Amino acid sequence: MNLRTCLLTKNQCYKAAVRIQPMGIMVHSTGANNPYLKRYVQPDDGLLGKNPNGNHWNQPYPDGKKVCVHAFIGKLENGAIATYQTLPWTYRGWHSGAGRNGSANNMGYLGFEICEDSLADRTYFNKVYQEAVELSAYLCGLYHLDPRRDGVVLCHAEGAQRGIASNHGDVLHWFPKHGKSMDDFRADVAAQLREEDQLDMTIEEMIQKMTPEQAYRLSQKAQLHSKDLPEPAWSRKEGHWQRATQAGLVDGTAPERAMRRDEVIAVLGRKGLV
Repeated sequence: MNLRTCLLTKNQCYKAAVRIQPMGIMVHSTGANNPYLKRYVQPDDGLLGKNPNGNHWNQPYPDGKKVCVHAFIGKLENGAIATYQTLPWTYRGWHSGAGRNGSANNMGYLGFEICEDSLADRTYFNKVYQEAVELSAYLCGLYHLDPRRDGVVLCHAEGAQRGIASNHGDVLHWFPKHGKSMDDFRADVAAQLREEDQLDMTIEEMIQKMTPEQAYRLSQKAQLHSKDLPEPAWSRKEGHWQRATQAGLVDGTAPERAMRRDEVIAVLGRKGLV
């Protein structure tokens, strides 16, 4: 999986910052013949390419609608396939709409869009399908979700059938053209998750053989994904982080990143406690 981050901070959904506990995954596809991520994800990070039309989703109501997903899968400017996280995983998205039984948005479903092409390119389909499998397995592992359980991994069309999403047909209009069903997808996610569990065991064994310096460098890399997450709404409301920053106890960056022991000691030292 080629996972990158470009949070849509100008989207009203991001600004609302409504917290969820992820309970499931909903797979969408864009419904437009444009496989390039730059159509939806901006600003350009040097890989996406620029969107000259201004119709991306990093604005309050893209295309005049309340829409936002947690990630997009599609092509970079150079044609390589990538996934871009566009909302924090614990933020409620605006991706499912609602049905007779409510909205998957409010039920903790993480939603991602696969950028469609003409729907006829088998090579492109296979690449984005595998990327979607790996993203779903990653999220299932992160939030301890079992893709084999009923209702955990759905597409938008299945959500509509269950009455928790609006009446869309994605991705059942596309996957079968290339011999795949959502049952296949769920099975592939489960298989990928089993492979990653085995990989985790191998990494665990490898860590045991590391020197302290090597383990430290690995831990720093593992924290990179959280460095860009904003201060959550509950913390902003209490104001502690702002006061700590103004007092010089912390530098005001990366509020969601874990603290190291030396950083804890530094903060205590600035308070004169050590």
